[in-house]
Amino acid sequence: MSDENTYNFQQLVNLCTQTHWEMQMRAGCSVNIHLVVRNWLFGCYVVEYEQNGCDRAEYGAYLIERLSDELRRQLGRGFSSRSLEQYRKFYLMHKQIPQTMSAEFGMYSETFSPKGYLPISKTVSAASEGTGIKANGWQDIVANLLKRFSLSWSHYVTLLTIENPEERRFYEIEASQNHWSVRELERQILSSLYERLALSRNRNEIRRLAEQGLVVEKAADLIKNPFVLEFLDLEEKPCWSENDLESAIINRLETFLLELGKGFLFEGRQKRFTFDNDHFYIDLVFYNRLLRCYVLIDLKRDKLTHQDLGQMQMYVNYFDRCVKTADELPTIGIILCRRKNDALVELTLPKNANIFASKYQLYLPSKEELKAQLEKIEEELESGRYE
Repeated sequence: MSDENTYNFQQLVNLCTQTHWEMQMRAGCSVNIHLVVRNWLFGCYVVEYEQNGCDRAEYGAYLIERLSDELRRQLGRGFSSRSLEQYRKFYLMHKQIPQTMSAEFGMYSETFSPKGYLPISKTVSAASEGTGIKANGWQDIVANLLKRFSLSWSHYVTLLTIENPEERRFYEIEASQNHWSVRELERQILSSLYERLALSRNRNEIRRLAEQGLVVEKAADLIKNPFVLEFLDLEEKPCWSENDLESAIINRLETFLLELGKGFLFEGRQKRFTFDNDHFYIDLVFYNRLLRCYVLIDLKRDKLTHQDLGQMQMYVNYFDRCVKTADELPTIGIILCRRKNDALVELTLPKNANIFASKYQLYLPSKEELKAQLEKIEEELESGRYE
C-alpha cells in the first residue's frame, strides 16, 4: 500500500471515528433530554392529581409512596419516593412552560387547564382515544418540551438545590452554553459565580444575568469580584511567591480558564518585551475570541500599589501599539491581588482606562456573605438608589 493510500485510508478511519463519537455523544444527549422531559411530565401528573384528584386523602408523602410502589412494580427501578419528589419539585420550578407553550402555540390551548397544568385526562389517554386533544397534540407537546431543556437530568438535580429562580436560571443558561459537566456546574455554584458576577455589575446587567446568562460585550464583562482560585490548592501561608501562584495556575490551566469565563485562549506566560534595552515580563497573556482582544494578567501576592497600576498601563500601551492589529479591540489589563483600595484605583487610572483590579482568594467565598451583599444591592435596585 502506497504512502498516499495509507494517508487517505487513515483519513477515512479518522473521519469514521470522529463521526462515531460525535453521533454517540448526540445520541446520549438525546436520551438524557428525553429523560428530563419524562421526569417533568411525571411531576406534572403528580401535581395535577394533587390539585384535581378525587381522593384528597392521598396528598403528600402517602401519594408519593403509593405511586412509587406501583411504578416500581410495573416499570422496575428508578421510581423511588425520593425520585418522584424530585420530579414534582422539578415541575414546580418549571411549571411556567405550559403557559408559555400555550401562548406560543395557540392551537394547543385546549390541552391546558386554566391554572396552566397539563390535565392527565387530556394527555396520554386522550391521545389514544382521540378525544379532548387535536391529532398529534401529545407528540407536539413532547416535541416542544424537548426544545425547552438542554441539560442532563443530573444537571437539573444539581440545579434543584438552588431556591432563587433567577440564580437557578443563570446557572442553567451558563451550563448549557459552556457545556459544563455536572462537576463543573457544582464547582461554579460552590464558588458563588452568580453572586460574584452580580456584585461586579450595575442594576441592568444584574437583571440581564438571570435572563441571558453572562454576555461578553465589553471589557468589564470579564471581571468577577472576587476571582476564586481554590482549585490551586495553595495553602494560606506567607511563604509562597507570585511565581508559585503563576506556576499553580499553569498546572491547572483548564480550570483557570473556566474561572476566567467565556472565550479565553491561553497564549503564554512571562511574555517578554524590550524597551530601551530594559526587559519587561507579563505574567500571563490570553486572547479573548468573543471580544477579539488581548487580555494581560499580572499577579500580585498581596496589596495593590499605584506602581502596579502604572506598570500594567505600560503593558497595555505596548500591546495596543506594537502587537494588536487594526481590526482588534484595545487590550485589557487585569491585576489580580489579595488586597486593593478602590479609591486608589480610581485616582490612579483615567476613567476610560481598560485596566481592572480584582481581588482573588484561595478559598471558596462565604455564600452567605455574598448573598447578603447582593440582597442589599437588590433592595437598592427596588428603591432606585443603585446605579
